[in-house]
Amino acid sequence: MSTQDYVTKMLDEVKEKYGYQPEYIQAVEEFLTTVTPFLEKNPIYCEKNILGQLIIPERLIEFRVPWMSDSGEWMVNTGYRIQYNSALGPYKGGLRFHPSVNQSIMKFLAFEQIFKNSLTSLPIGGGKGGSDFDPKGKSDGEIMRFCQSFMQELQKHIGPSMDVPAGDMGVGGREIGYLYGEYKRLNGYQAGVLTGKPLTFWGSLARTEATGYGLVYFVKYLLQDKGDALKDKRVMVSGSGNVAIYAIEKAQELGATVLGCSDSSGYIIDEDGVDCELVKEIKEVKRGRLSDYIAAKPNAKYVENASIWTENIAYEVALPCATQNEIGLDEAAILIKNGVKVLAEGANMPTKLEALHQLTDSGVIYCPGKAANAGGVAVSALEMAQNAQRLPWTFEQVDSELDSIMKNIYETCATTAKEYAKEDDLLTGANIAGFERVAKAMLAQGLV
Repeated sequence: MSTQDYVTKMLDEVKEKYGYQPEYIQAVEEFLTTVTPFLEKNPIYCEKNILGQLIIPERLIEFRVPWMSDSGEWMVNTGYRIQYNSALGPYKGGLRFHPSVNQSIMKFLAFEQIFKNSLTSLPIGGGKGGSDFDPKGKSDGEIMRFCQSFMQELQKHIGPSMDVPAGDMGVGGREIGYLYGEYKRLNGYQAGVLTGKPLTFWGSLARTEATGYGLVYFVKYLLQDKGDALKDKRVMVSGSGNVAIYAIEKAQELGATVLGCSDSSGYIIDEDGVDCELVKEIKEVKRGRLSDYIAAKPNAKYVENASIWTENIAYEVALPCATQNEIGLDEAAILIKNGVKVLAEGANMPTKLEALHQLTDSGVIYCPGKAANAGGVAVSALEMAQNAQRLPWTFEQVDSELDSIMKNIYETCATTAKEYAKEDDLLTGANIAGFERVAKAMLAQGLV
């Protein structure tokens, strides 16, 4: 069987078996369609069917999460933990609380996490988890009771050297605190079992900023490689959560003008540059909506119930930081018309596969999330190191390590792209570089 026939067979089997899981199929297809050149040069991985082993999670845990509302109503949600691949270390990946969460989304996120974690060069495997619970509109008491119930089951499957969850969409410092408290009550104080913890109990400085900062560092090194810089660039950001906010902050620090950001209700455009501190106050302190931005900045524009990627305005850098599949063919056409030169993903898989090809065919440099947004999990691994040492690092030390890691990830992706595909094909570079390290470890560890 030829290498291409082997890869096609793997994809056909996944589609036949899991055709009802579209996000998972999308992630696997995006990966498989890029790794053929590496497999052709290294046929041992086909002979030993490493792809067949890699595609199936080592463990998929699904469980019931019962909890009580403030009014005394008995509620129930579904919880998940996908422990996908531990060839490089303990499972590592966030927990997502959002009504869209299902098995397909959990599997796609965990699959992507394998290669993202591999690219950091840190000793962490890939996993992901979460629940279809929606924190929006819930009281602190309801969120606490849900987190405690969720952890009562999850704690059976995690540990500092086994599986180390972190936060993701809908899971910030508040939720991590409640989850950690319940774990501690059941298992005693083990600082390294969760990352993204508040600073008061062994969280890491710069973890909050890490994904957004890391995203901008990745773009910084890409532009630097082209003899360019972020200074005076016009940037558009989707989302207004943790990743988006700190991407805005770092882009502005490096001299860019960020024109807009968004939430699930609409988006703002502020051609003077988004007021990052105001967005922080609205979203992180008041937990409000971006429509409130206009009250303080009447010269800005707010567009309700629309995607920021439909806005017709000139800019060079797009940073999608909201959610999966937010950019389709229509949005990609507008990005191209607006003059976008670089699209770097702060969210996981925000660009649909057909839109990705449309962008790259038009000369846009595409930076996949598994590389560009790896800063968050990188600093989570640094948090694990600090917890193991029982020593806190300074903000500057962590930020310096983050910058260095993102530089290495960019250079690894760029070098691998040139070897196996073409210059600036960073998707192929990221997939092959991430896969190579995992595949070598799987082969060395045998059929397990």
